[in-house]
Amino acid sequence: MSQNWTAEIRTEEGKGASRRLRNTGKVPAIIYGAGKDAVSVSFSGNFIKKAFQNNDNFNSVLTVDVTGGESESCVVKDIQRHPSTGEVSHIDLQRAGANNKLTKKVPLNFVGQAKSPGVKLGGLMSFLQATVEVSCLAKDLPTKIDVDVSAMNAGTSMRLSQLVMPEGVILTALSHGNADYDQAVVNIGAPKRK
Repeated sequence: MSQNWTAEIRTEEGKGASRRLRNTGKVPAIIYGAGKDAVSVSFSGNFIKKAFQNNDNFNSVLTVDVTGGESESCVVKDIQRHPSTGEVSHIDLQRAGANNKLTKKVPLNFVGQAKSPGVKLGGLMSFLQATVEVSCLAKDLPTKIDVDVSAMNAGTSMRLSQLVMPEGVILTALSHGNADYDQAVVNIGAPKRK
């Protein structure tokens, strides 16, 4: 999924300049990576508020059209929020060229809980991880990873190595070659005896 965002070049930098920018309803951001110089930009605050209502934007390749600059393919690397209001106060965007390998956290989407034999018997399903860190090319970046738990029995767990990963996507935890990193993602406890 690709989206077009429009940004303006920022000429002033620093805390004071960023504060003044936020007071005018804009959100400061920076675009970096791919061996190029970093570019300071800003977005409309209203646009950013709407954009981050869709969680897929955190893991989508975005086309950022920079007014007075060039178009850049980017992914959201980090966002800072105001501690009390929760408003986005700064965005870090990493360039995502065709050959750039990215490392990102991707949410897990658990499906099939109601069909699970372990849940039907009265076992409680516990979700141990909400996200996993993956490494892939920008074009292969998934917005989420579906985890089918419909076949899980009571007293069992599913580990990282059991997840079905999309083509070209690698779990960074498993790339270490150590079984200790193969953590449980979800489990179902044994049902309580009456």
